[in-house]
Amino acid sequence: MRALAGWLLRLGGWRYHMPPPPCKQYVLIGAPHTSNWDFFVGILALWALGIRARWLGKKELFRPPLGWLLTLMGGIPVDRSRRKGLVDQVAAILREREVAILITPEGTRGKAPYWRTGFYYMALKAGVPIALGYADFRRKEVGIGGYLWPTGDLKRDFAAIRAFYQDKVGLRPEKQGPIRIREEEEEVA
Repeated sequence: MRALAGWLLRLGGWRYHMPPPPCKQYVLIGAPHTSNWDFFVGILALWALGIRARWLGKKELFRPPLGWLLTLMGGIPVDRSRRKGLVDQVAAILREREVAILITPEGTRGKAPYWRTGFYYMALKAGVPIALGYADFRRKEVGIGGYLWPTGDLKRDFAAIRAFYQDKVGLRPEKQGPIRIREEEEEVA
């Protein structure tokens, strides 16, 4: 599967790379998220790079007839109307298993006003790094650009995350929202 995925990416003109992870557990964020094609390019990249990641998706995606396939591909259904406890649940999984958990912090393919910060707190609570995963459609480049160990200073750490993603372009740039978090806006208000 790894060779086939790599071949398909190269056939499509994509380059992919990843520096070695500092440990076997990490939160992998995927951005920008502007189209359904992000999922396919991202899954191929995970396979080509040999990453056995689990990913969070809205529970509506897991209905028949494709629900079983998405679960087989590493999907974990999430009820977005009941977010209580999700950070703690994922942090516990990361502490107990050697796994990468993929999350799209924009949470939608549309223009989200803020990035969600659950990924940050999952990594912080589990004591694992955040892998800066990306799919840059302008450069046809996909992979992991580095790792950030969360310090507990969300605003400082997010400044580094923002700097990394600033020049990454999704398939539909018009759907790409600003790279900001609600906590920064609340401080100004």
